[in-house]
Amino acid sequence: MSIDLVPIRRAIISVSDKTGLIDLGKALAARGVHILSTGGSAKALADAGIAVTEVSDHTGFPEMMDGRVKTLHPKIHGGILARRDFPTHTDAMSAHDIPGIDLVVVNLYPFEATVAKGADFETCIENIDIGGPSLIRGAAKNHDFVAVVTDASDYAELLSQLEANDGQTTLSFRRTLAAKAYARTGSYDAAISRWFAGQLGQEYPQRLTFGGELRQTLRYGENPHQSAAFYTTGDKRPGIATATQLQGKELSYNNLNDTDAAFELVSEFDRPAIAIIKHANPCGVAEGDTLLDAYTRALACDPVSAFGGIIAMNRTLDAATAEQIAKLFAEVVIAPDADEAAKAFLATKKNLRVLLTGSMPNPAEPGLFVKSVSGGYLVQTRDNGRIAQADLKVVTKRAPSEAELADLLFAFRVGKHVKSNAIVYARAGATVGIGAGQMSRVDSSRIAAWKSADAAKAAGLEEAGTKGSVVASDAFFPFADGLLAAADAGVTAVIQPGGSMRDAEVIAAADERGLAMVFTGMRHFRH
Repeated sequence: MSIDLVPIRRAIISVSDKTGLIDLGKALAARGVHILSTGGSAKALADAGIAVTEVSDHTGFPEMMDGRVKTLHPKIHGGILARRDFPTHTDAMSAHDIPGIDLVVVNLYPFEATVAKGADFETCIENIDIGGPSLIRGAAKNHDFVAVVTDASDYAELLSQLEANDGQTTLSFRRTLAAKAYARTGSYDAAISRWFAGQLGQEYPQRLTFGGELRQTLRYGENPHQSAAFYTTGDKRPGIATATQLQGKELSYNNLNDTDAAFELVSEFDRPAIAIIKHANPCGVAEGDTLLDAYTRALACDPVSAFGGIIAMNRTLDAATAEQIAKLFAEVVIAPDADEAAKAFLATKKNLRVLLTGSMPNPAEPGLFVKSVSGGYLVQTRDNGRIAQADLKVVTKRAPSEAELADLLFAFRVGKHVKSNAIVYARAGATVGIGAGQMSRVDSSRIAAWKSADAAKAAGLEEAGTKGSVVASDAFFPFADGLLAAADAGVTAVIQPGGSMRDAEVIAAADERGLAMVFTGMRHFRH
């Protein structure tokens, strides 16, 4: 039988994160709550002048084994798990002198933070909490009679409940806390299981678990009729999950998705670089001697599509670049940092979201990519493949020049971040035409050339940027037609994975047009 209002007479407090502990302890003590506690929590409370009973004094059994065994005792778990409406339970409590425990306040050993710091195996093992999850799960199961708090952010609501209900908690509040408690232990165990699988070299263990913490409930998803939320995993990879938002409106689902794509792309480059993204595809990418140079050249690739886009950079945003960005309507700017003058320029654009991450992600770092499908998940490693000049195989009569090689590698690196089928034209370290997401590779080639011609016309140039450029394809040319379309656009060199049964035909077509072509042996499909 569920009971709505349950008084808090006895509490057990055992917290690793002691944020708000003293204020909570004082408030509970002022209400006459008998506080049980352990180790560092008990010491902190006692040092603050709060009456506290050590768990070992309560159980008559000492802590042992370096603190591994302290709350795992019938007098603790019996007091938590006993149903107050079952005579057999209350009789057992009386027979064995087990007082009821009405409130459990526990947060867990910092396992995730320990792993994130790069601690050794034994240190990580010692930061796996055992007693804490047991207390939490027991209290959550018996939430009809016990309140369980696992997050310091809930202390205020707990005290508000006690104030409003004469020292009692409501059933609805206890159920909310119980659900949150199971989510916490679930994500905790997920972090441990995934770490352990990694230690054993099990890339895909028999059971794969995920955990996340709600960062933000979003206004809607990709479309207004879809609901959405943003969860973080605790992974410290620099990006949207670690960024500080300086200004602007709340980030939307599409903003987050596109900003992530932009920042991951721009992290590929060592020189100052800018990536402008629209609908998760780049519409302009460039390297430069300065950010301003890179921005100017990235914008020139497709200034029409850049309107309302995401702008990412791999250097501290400076005032000169910020002044130019402020002239364009953009949704988001993301950078590792920004100087004060740059912040002042962007502050004039009140609705522009500005995110600072502190650092750049490592494009070669391993990780998992997860996509939901009906009834399950597709899981793969992050596409951290990178091609260097030494990996290239020249397959045509003419080898590319040093300048062409630099552009080929640049274009192929951009192509990795373009939806398949992907074609990227580049010249002098900047994209000059991008064709994305077409069912036919030849159509991607043509669309990229058309967009390049339109951009040149808008800029008052006599010829398209594709004249004298190089072209990258994310996968092999199944027929020579895609390559010929690029040749018609004016390219001089080609980079592609190779591996088609018609490679010989494509190579012959390149030779006939006097093109240099290299194979990478690595493709970059992106769906």
